[in-house]
Amino acid sequence: MREYGSNIILPSLDNLFSSEQERQDAKLEKIQILPLSELHPFEGHPFQVRDDEEMDKMVDSVKEYGVMTPAIVRPRRDSGYEIVAGHRRCHASQRAGVDTMPCIVRDMDDDTAIILMVDSNCQREHILPSEKAKAYQMKLEAIKRKGGRPLKINSGQLGQNFSQPYSVEKVADEAGESVKQVQRFIRLNKLTPDLMRLVDDGRLKTTPAVELSYLTPEEQEEFLSYMEEEGCTPSLSQAQKLKAVSKESVLTKDKIHEIMSARSPSVKPREPQLTIAVSKVERYFPKGFSSEQMESTILKLLENYYRKRQDYER
Repeated sequence: MREYGSNIILPSLDNLFSSEQERQDAKLEKIQILPLSELHPFEGHPFQVRDDEEMDKMVDSVKEYGVMTPAIVRPRRDSGYEIVAGHRRCHASQRAGVDTMPCIVRDMDDDTAIILMVDSNCQREHILPSEKAKAYQMKLEAIKRKGGRPLKINSGQLGQNFSQPYSVEKVADEAGESVKQVQRFIRLNKLTPDLMRLVDDGRLKTTPAVELSYLTPEEQEEFLSYMEEEGCTPSLSQAQKLKAVSKESVLTKDKIHEIMSARSPSVKPREPQLTIAVSKVERYFPKGFSSEQMESTILKLLENYYRKRQDYER
């Protein structure tokens, strides 16, 4: 026979001496003010923290109002905290002479942290191709490790009607990109650092760069040397021919010259070129200006300058 009152659960002391609101608040993540000295960059963080015009504005904002949006950090195994979202805010705080920053401390595993880190940074307006390439690769691998890729059982009959999307499709969907575009960006990780810098600077277009990524590192260096000597960049068709030769045999300097010297309406191999990195001039243009719009505006300004100089010399 069960004794009366045997199932009565007594409230804890915390519940006895706290309000319902306080108990609800305890379940929520708290904003903590942490010293910057205890905050460390995310390991393998693919996004650069640049001292550009946007950073200058952020520094001014921090000086006047403080950091309005808390960073998201997670505890490190040894000591301190690893920044998951908020690297630019941390850098702005350092430049503003602030010693602390509001943070939300959240326990999470490596893959969850990677996904959150990528998602929070991909919302930025100006992201370099190399940053996207590394970020998409990191997120793709994290999703796969978390079991985001379904089994390919009967995939032929099911077509696209899976209960879960493929990992790369999930990355593309959440980034607002097409699957092919995400795959292209990820493929850019096979470029040598020097060729990747040309892509970031806008001197080498993304689509030909993807084709060049299939060359061996030695062939890529050989091709880069040719580009610098001749002052040229490959068209898509030329890059595809270089890829085909590399697949069949070794891509020699003579073969590179043969492919690149073939006349093409869009490529003038021996014509000197003047290139200016977008990062050096973007501050002078409205947000959202494409590189083509920047180039057109610069040419118009130079034309006006030339006419005024001609009038002055007369």
